[in-house]
Amino acid sequence: IIGTPARLRLNVYRSLNHIYAQVIDDSIGNTIAAASTVEASVKALIEGKNKKEAAFIVGETVAKRALEKGVAKVVFDRGGYLYTGRVAELAAGARKAGLDF
Repeated sequence: IIGTPARLRLNVYRSLNHIYAQVIDDSIGNTIAAASTVEASVKALIEGKNKKEAAFIVGETVAKRALEKGVAKVVFDRGGYLYTGRVAELAAGARKAGLDF
């Protein structure tokens, strides 16, 4: 496992139209995995979906990418946003895909 769980965090950034998520190892300052609604591979999956459904898919995608790198446990960093709506859906998607927080 990369880093220790206390130093790995799932960070969320939400703009008006998009949502971004990344797993960051704060001990070395590197991004281990990332996903967003602006990526071509994710855009294909979210075609015709609303913002909450898109956030759920981004959560699943970032979790799968983190698990491939050996990261299973993180701290959820909601970035000051309320834990509701798209932020909560992203977290639900990441949990469903197997990320533990």
